[in-house]
Amino acid sequence: MARQFDLQGQLEGIYARFPEAAPIPVIGITGNYEDLTCKLGRGYYDSVVAAGGVPVIIPPEADRHVIINTLERIDGLILSGGGDFNPLWAGEEPSPLLHGINKERDNAELLITRLAYNRQIPMLGICRGIQTLAMALGGKVAQDLSEVRGKRKEESGKRNEERDIKHSQDADRSEPTHSVTVEKDSTLYRIYSEAQQCSMVNDQCSMVNGQCSMFVNSFHHQAVSDPGEKFRVVATASDGVIEAMESSEFKSVLGVQWHPECMESGLPLFQWLVKEARDYREAHQLHDRILTLDTHCDTPMFFPQGVRFDQRDPRILTDLHKMTEGRLDATIMVAYLPQPTEQPKAFADNIFDQIEAIAKKNSDYVRIARTPADLWQNKREGRKSIMLGIENGIALDGKIENLQHFADRGIVYMTLCHNGDNDICDSASKTQNTHGGVSAFGEQVIREMNRLGILVDMSHAGEKSFYDALDISKKPIVCSHSSARALCDHPRNLTDDQMRALAAKGGVAQTTIYHGFLRKDGEATIVDVIAHLEHAIQVMGIDHVGLGTDFDGDGGVPGLADCSELIHFTRQLLRKRYSDEDIQKIWGGNFLRVMAEAQKG
Repeated sequence: MARQFDLQGQLEGIYARFPEAAPIPVIGITGNYEDLTCKLGRGYYDSVVAAGGVPVIIPPEADRHVIINTLERIDGLILSGGGDFNPLWAGEEPSPLLHGINKERDNAELLITRLAYNRQIPMLGICRGIQTLAMALGGKVAQDLSEVRGKRKEESGKRNEERDIKHSQDADRSEPTHSVTVEKDSTLYRIYSEAQQCSMVNDQCSMVNGQCSMFVNSFHHQAVSDPGEKFRVVATASDGVIEAMESSEFKSVLGVQWHPECMESGLPLFQWLVKEARDYREAHQLHDRILTLDTHCDTPMFFPQGVRFDQRDPRILTDLHKMTEGRLDATIMVAYLPQPTEQPKAFADNIFDQIEAIAKKNSDYVRIARTPADLWQNKREGRKSIMLGIENGIALDGKIENLQHFADRGIVYMTLCHNGDNDICDSASKTQNTHGGVSAFGEQVIREMNRLGILVDMSHAGEKSFYDALDISKKPIVCSHSSARALCDHPRNLTDDQMRALAAKGGVAQTTIYHGFLRKDGEATIVDVIAHLEHAIQVMGIDHVGLGTDFDGDGGVPGLADCSELIHFTRQLLRKRYSDEDIQKIWGGNFLRVMAEAQKG
């Protein structure tokens, strides 16, 4: 019997080895809709298979349970081509030039795009798909190309009809019909530069003198007119029409106006998506195995605004939704006390009361943790964890006995000071050198913290205070959110000598994401965060570093803007070939080692 009709023979071939197949990324593809049928051109799924992925067609279904459960099971997403968007989704009335809208797709695809974006799922938008990205994420789409051209001519003050080209062609979809110019510093450029070096593209793409000129097909009369803040334009046609855009936030999101699934030169785009999806899947699987801890979070500062921790609240950077999207298991929420604060002990207690109320209200999903063992137990039970900390020792109100009170409440560390000297020690910022380091009262505080198992946190402390605390403390100390002064000369950052001294005593320094502590000029990004972390590793060793975001205390940079983006941090570490063991150390393992040592008593 011919093998193609020999089902048993094929099954035997599958079961002749274990496992039956290699694990490869699952790529969801939004289906088109026409004549009561969900349909999709075979070029989409053939290209995904050729690129090494598993294609899954997603029907245009707007039910939230369907979308969320779909997103939980895919590693990448393709937004496919098709008909026009209803302009009412953009708050516009229909233009006379609007073609047929596809109402069955609009709501479903806008929802899935926003939700996939929040989950950091790699995305590739194709034709209508690039417009979906713009519509869903703050950009604008012209109902007809004439609007784009009219705006361009109005801005230039010229009429250049001779530059206009025909974007809606009747040629075969495999036939290139016009050229686009690609920006050199773009992901799209790198994709095709690497592809050409590997002889993976034909003469439909040429890289000459640092310029990339591509020949593409074109079947559209709508186009992105404004990419919005989340994207930047990376390719244009000769008449200025936007042909490609990519994330401006270090996300794996790319949109093209042409149909690469129909062209030989299109495969590198699908290979890029599958590779990004593979990295995304690897990071997620790693997060299943390790425990991730952010050692400094200031979300309680926003409690007076009535924020909701159980909602995806745009006013805060850390909430249950964002922690889940970014795969963050635990955070240390601090009671921050500005100077001066009236009735500081009561002020801190009020914050802890509110945190405990949040945990009680959402006890199926989050619990207060006091020990490393509590964190692991909560993770095994599928819950997030909140640990308690104090930022600014004025919470003690000058009374050493209040440390016992806060220990009973479950705090795991206290940052001895903030900006400005207090009765415990001198600060790194706004200092008057009041005590010349740690005060006599501060020495009592540190010794009592050692006795009670509370970590001594020297972020915000001046250098003399830092070294005094190292000498006084019988336990390793921590810097819960401090970066490297060698890379950004700010008194809040640690010098290399401080780092070496900290490591020699077994302590840890947690790189922070506060932009002002990452670079003095320009906009800090995730690249700077990794640079500070790696500098700390070089100086201190892998056993003495970690991450303390300072989210909601002005922490957050492009690429790590809130808790939902923390999976990017792991992806960066994986790309740099850090081992699973080292990533666990960075993601809280080192900090928890010191915490466990402090809590031994």
